[in-house]
Amino acid sequence: MPRPFLVRYTGLAGSALLAGAAYLGGAHQPWEPTVTPRTILAGHNGLALPLLWLFGTGLLIGAWLAGRRAVPSARWVWVTAGLWALPLLPFLPLGSYDAYSYACQGWQQAAGLDPYAGGVDLLGCPWADAVAPTWRAAPAPYGPVFLVLAAVAAKAGGSLTGTVAMLRLIAVLGVAAIGACLPSLARRCGVPVERALWLVLACPLVLTHLVSGTHNDAVMVALLVGGLAVAASGRAWPAGVLFGLAMGVKITAVVALPFAIFLIPRAWWRAGLELAGGAVGALAVVSLGSGLGLGWVGALAESGVSVQWTSPPTAIGMTLELCGVPHAVAVTRVLGIIALAGVLAWLFRRAWRGGDPLLHAGLALAATVLLAPVFHPWYAIWPLAVLAATLRPETRWLAVPCAVAAALCLPDGYNLALATKAQGAIGMTVFVGFLAWKVLHEANRDVDHLRAVRGGADPRLLEP
Repeated sequence: MPRPFLVRYTGLAGSALLAGAAYLGGAHQPWEPTVTPRTILAGHNGLALPLLWLFGTGLLIGAWLAGRRAVPSARWVWVTAGLWALPLLPFLPLGSYDAYSYACQGWQQAAGLDPYAGGVDLLGCPWADAVAPTWRAAPAPYGPVFLVLAAVAAKAGGSLTGTVAMLRLIAVLGVAAIGACLPSLARRCGVPVERALWLVLACPLVLTHLVSGTHNDAVMVALLVGGLAVAASGRAWPAGVLFGLAMGVKITAVVALPFAIFLIPRAWWRAGLELAGGAVGALAVVSLGSGLGLGWVGALAESGVSVQWTSPPTAIGMTLELCGVPHAVAVTRVLGIIALAGVLAWLFRRAWRGGDPLLHAGLALAATVLLAPVFHPWYAIWPLAVLAATLRPETRWLAVPCAVAAALCLPDGYNLALATKAQGAIGMTVFVGFLAWKVLHEANRDVDHLRAVRGGADPRLLEP
């Protein structure tokens, strides 16, 4: 078992190296890709920037994975995660230019414009040159809750630097709120609190994309986990309000709402009505109060312009197109949504029949991430925050995908999936096929085992 001291300071060294990478080549104004496979050797910083990112990411991921077996207490986790976050706070965002999109959307909202009416190309923004070209024409795809927070950040920050600093403060507070809510969920599921906190607060994804990258997923996940924690305490209406606010950041939070019904010790229909009433009421109040309405629903379509193999349905479509099948990506994405609806219905049915609602809420979030048309690495934090408090005792299958996702984005936000389109699509398709075969194989073996037992065979003789 690794020593806690070694885990803590190995991760801190990794974080310090990543801070150096953020200083040399993080997302900056104006937008300019500083690290790509073709420009590493020709970059202004030579090999320093990619090496800082490579070794920093490796040390941080290694320390996090090793730390799962070396967590002495919840207090130790808070201190260690805080130390790892500290070097990242003063420097440029890592892994994405989204912070600048948030800043411009906040500026538009504060200026009385409608961020759902168009992007910075149409509505303008004093910091428009910092927004990634992919999103300059896109309207805001976020709910009114986040746009109000972004407007507050823009007003309080004044400049672009000040606005990003305020957005980072909001994200850090969101991460702290997630940590505050996790213990009650972990204790309910019989999971060690310190392990649940470690999996989330010290996760390289959280440090890179929420603390440094300031993604608004920190706010959404904090409200979602808070809603589950409040529902587990038996309070339906306040839980619904938190879910409504989470949906007002990103609508995907809605997939966890139905499972909260089974956390409340009263008639399911009454709990459902109170949850739905709180959620709809909170979302309506913020929508009307901000003057934005539900314009963000139409803007959601703009978030699907990215085509990357990190989304399994998209990867399968890309592979079929490589084989000569036209428009396969559009078809497989639709099939992915249909499959997601089926999986969510199945999970809800299992929770209805007595399954752990928290576990099934986490699995619903995982299914949403895996079957959606687009996957960005920080999306993996959605199920991580719930499953970390429900899984016992094995966490490898949860930690390893998060570790891989943490290494996908270079300091300036360039996604390595873009450099490996064909290889990644084929690899993901093969992996999905293997998983499908594995699931069917295990299901058939279970059926054969059950038939044999019913036929009078000794179950002990049937063990592999």
